[in-house]
Amino acid sequence: MTLPRLSADSPRFTSLALFLAISMLPVLGAHALDQRVFQGINVWTKPLKFQLALVVYLLTLAWFARLAPVATRHQGRWIMHEQAIGWAIVAEMVWIGGAAAWGTASHFNQSTPLLAVVYGFMGLAAILLTTATTTLAVAIDRNPDTGLSPTVKAGLVWGLGLTLPLTLVTAGTMSLLSGHWVGGTGTDAGGLPLMGWSRDGGDLRVAHFFATHAMQLIPLAAWVWARFLGHRKRWPALVMALMYSGFVLWTFAQALRGLPFGLVSMM
Repeated sequence: MTLPRLSADSPRFTSLALFLAISMLPVLGAHALDQRVFQGINVWTKPLKFQLALVVYLLTLAWFARLAPVATRHQGRWIMHEQAIGWAIVAEMVWIGGAAAWGTASHFNQSTPLLAVVYGFMGLAAILLTTATTTLAVAIDRNPDTGLSPTVKAGLVWGLGLTLPLTLVTAGTMSLLSGHWVGGTGTDAGGLPLMGWSRDGGDLRVAHFFATHAMQLIPLAAWVWARFLGHRKRWPALVMALMYSGFVLWTFAQALRGLPFGLVSMM
């Protein structure tokens, strides 16, 4: 999939993904020059991780958008929804970047009435930007001309469709707590490289990560099944979706019990 094709299929999401990717350059510079630390890691690590995650998210949506009916993609409601999602993403990154510049927390920060209101607003923005997966799942499901095999199409629909509810469960629970750690040292210092997941206690970010990546991993599993085991049935995608949901909920329950994810504590 080429960049011009992505831009033709989803110009707004592709343009925003490129903007976020370019905006990582000054943040990388700040990361190198600013040695301040918050919760055990450089203050600019979190904005970088969110920028990268949102670039992947937007490019995935742009890639899958070609499977929605062309007429649907040109409807006013579709365009307005994409614009609202774009502004929600911009608001999220402005807040996360601003919090890094101030050396304070962007999430779970209710130290003042104003910050509590901002935190609540950012939660609503996060829900809004995730609704893109549901909208796209419905559009692809209703399109009889995707050219996909039944297995792969069902995998796409289930993967996109499960992203929002799984994220609401995991991220929604986190938002009600004072942080994403359950037991352990309560710092990202010494966490799993790149991800930062706790090695000595529960970390709700694990389940949240896998919930948000259902949109990529379930379709990938369906494609592998279709490639090697056949592609004429929808039921393998449903089984994969159920197994994946169970896995996410297992990591969620494990974190709530104060246990680190799998082999993380040994790494």
